[in-house]
Amino acid sequence: MSERHDEAERVTAAWQALTGWLAEHAPVSHASLLPPAADEEITAADSQLRQHLGFGLPVELAALWRLCGGVEHQYIEANEEEGEVGSGAFLPGGILLGPVDALRPRLPEIGRRDVWGSAVVPWLTGDEAGPESGHYVGADGVGYWSLPDDLACDKPGYPSIAAYLEAVHRTLTEGPADTMGPDVPGLVWSCLIWDDPEAPVLDDALEHWRPVH
Repeated sequence: MSERHDEAERVTAAWQALTGWLAEHAPVSHASLLPPAADEEITAADSQLRQHLGFGLPVELAALWRLCGGVEHQYIEANEEEGEVGSGAFLPGGILLGPVDALRPRLPEIGRRDVWGSAVVPWLTGDEAGPESGHYVGADGVGYWSLPDDLACDKPGYPSIAAYLEAVHRTLTEGPADTMGPDVPGLVWSCLIWDDPEAPVLDDALEHWRPVH
């Protein structure tokens, strides 16, 4: 069995375990999952990266997109006024970017050099308006990126997307709650939302949020 196939198999298993948990415990988050990205979208993303940056799409990101092409936040009546809860933000790193949105911050503007300087691709963001920050994936693993003025890419914190997803599932099912940082998993209005109990981001929704552990 090839290494590429192994990576795809591991991503598939990790994603199915995580989304199975969502289906049981956070059905509104589960309903936010979009269908798999079209092969044409994935091929186009790979081609654009090769053409403009000289490297291809990470195999495990392509495998993930073949399972889910991103998310679409669901309408929640109780959330209507403040809009604090995004049902698709069920990962501690935010939402899963689809192929088009993932490449938007990554490809250099016409006539400008590539400010990233490494063969990585954004795949998660908690900053949907930008995005100007989030998690990247590359050959060395998954790390955090931010682009306020000068791009900063932290060292990888996880060796792969599969390892990241496995850590999320393990945190949900076994704990401890703070395995992935100060934000811990909790449920609100049938959504999985990560927040820091000591310095919560949630405001009006906080009274309805219950930690998983």
